[in-house]
Amino acid sequence: MIQHNQSPTNRSDKAYKKKKRRRRNLLIFLIVLFLSAISFSGYLLFQTYAVAKDSYQELKGREEKSKLREEPVYISSDPFSVLLLGIENYTDENDHGRSDTIMLATFNPDKQTMKLVSIPRDTLVSIPEYKEDKINHAYSIGGKEMVIETVEGFLDIPIDYYVTVNFKGFTNIVDTLGGVTVDVPFDFNDINRNWDRFYFYEGTQKLSGEEALVYARMRKQDPRGDFGRNERQRQIVTGVIDQLSSPKTLLKIDDIASEIGNNIETNMRVKEALAFRKKYPDFNSSAIEQLELKGYDNYINSVYYFSVDPENLNELTTELKSHLELETEIQTDANSPTEDGSQTEYEYEGNE
Repeated sequence: MIQHNQSPTNRSDKAYKKKKRRRRNLLIFLIVLFLSAISFSGYLLFQTYAVAKDSYQELKGREEKSKLREEPVYISSDPFSVLLLGIENYTDENDHGRSDTIMLATFNPDKQTMKLVSIPRDTLVSIPEYKEDKINHAYSIGGKEMVIETVEGFLDIPIDYYVTVNFKGFTNIVDTLGGVTVDVPFDFNDINRNWDRFYFYEGTQKLSGEEALVYARMRKQDPRGDFGRNERQRQIVTGVIDQLSSPKTLLKIDDIASEIGNNIETNMRVKEALAFRKKYPDFNSSAIEQLELKGYDNYINSVYYFSVDPENLNELTTELKSHLELETEIQTDANSPTEDGSQTEYEYEGNE
């Protein structure tokens, strides 16, 4: 039998076909890998949505909007406000706890900016259908609904959304995010409820969840008292926002959603939060302006209160209304000067 040697052309054709087959296999592998990733991401998103939606809680006696709104607002297109409440729960069935941290944030979509103001917990306010008292007592009197109504009356602006977080959930969320970075204003140390001592040093420092809680709550050692405390709390909030804006957070989204579902209550639906994140993916703390209420120390019946300066309150209210694109007008309430220029006096019995 005569054997024919394989021509160079045939060898070239076979090599080409082999190379083409490899490319096809590689393409199939990449497609399978991509579809697997999509499937996993979809599963993860579904799981995240299912867990996070447990945090949704409507406000009792309230429909789609604040009574100070003419129309409902939409988080993806309208200026809106959010009341942030850090809740300390008690085991006593007759005491539902107090809002130890009260912060209001307003967001303007056109400017893509946020204004953040802390309300000191000892601030003297009028609690609806009760009396003038410290604002942090409103939560124990009527829950989050009473706090919202009190803040709306105090600042004369609508509260569109609320977020409450208990302190245990706060520490877990910070730990899940990998900690939070703050700028410590001075050296100090303090203890937690378990008498564990934590040390903080002036300058940039990364804090764990428990460290962040101790850092945010310390007040007695701060020369600025509640003002310094409020500033440190705003640092924590802006630090958490920066962490949530980080791409690496996506890898922890399932754990974060679980913590949110277990420890946070809000009337913001998951789809609204996702719409905000999609529309403003680059939003971070650099777009946040921190505001501060000014006033003076006030002792009534030997009990300490913080009384807000009426002029400062009017200026701050006007700024927040402008940021929310609401009509502004001079605030005339119990905190404002009377026609003859004197300040309204408060008569009540206060409790610590």
